[in-house]
Amino acid sequence: MSQYVLNAEVRETLGTGASRRLRRADKVPAILYGAGKDAVSLTLEHNKVIQMQEDEGFYTHILTLNIGGESVEAILKDIQRHPYKPKVTHLDFQRVDASQKLHTKVPVHFINEEAATKGGNTIAHHVTEIEITCLPAQLPEFVEVDVAAIAVGATVHLSDIALPAGVVSVELAKGADHDQAVVTVNAPKGGAAEETAEEAAE
Repeated sequence: MSQYVLNAEVRETLGTGASRRLRRADKVPAILYGAGKDAVSLTLEHNKVIQMQEDEGFYTHILTLNIGGESVEAILKDIQRHPYKPKVTHLDFQRVDASQKLHTKVPVHFINEEAATKGGNTIAHHVTEIEITCLPAQLPEFVEVDVAAIAVGATVHLSDIALPAGVVSVELAKGADHDQAVVTVNAPKGGAAEETAEEAAE
């Protein structure tokens, strides 16, 4: 797993005007909270943030913030971007406590889609990420779904996905009626396979 390390400075001057000045100086205002400690306002280097945010792992890995010589583990909870410029305008980080469960989202990686679309089948993605809870040490980088293993006309739901040990789906924990559809393999339009799939679904 890649290492994501960001150097940060404690931000003493707060407010909209101060944040605007920081952004003009190629800095990004941020906040760090959680683990029963007071929230801390931070400043990060914009160029480093822009570089890291292009990597999917930045949103799911446990990050290291170097704050005045102290290393703090955290996860990214929110990222705000400029509406049309390639700029990050604010970051929210949550401290990680090894003994406390995280509540976050991880991406779904769909594999073997080329095999599943042979013969004109199409794939419908219903979700691109799954909301989970787990201890920091159990946090997966992503959840993988093998589309080639899905029968034509079938839909994979959250309950069909084998999550890593210790990882719990937030939606499924609410009950069986929250068993969301994840991906469907559809037969070609008007094909005999599609009619068979529709009959099986009735």
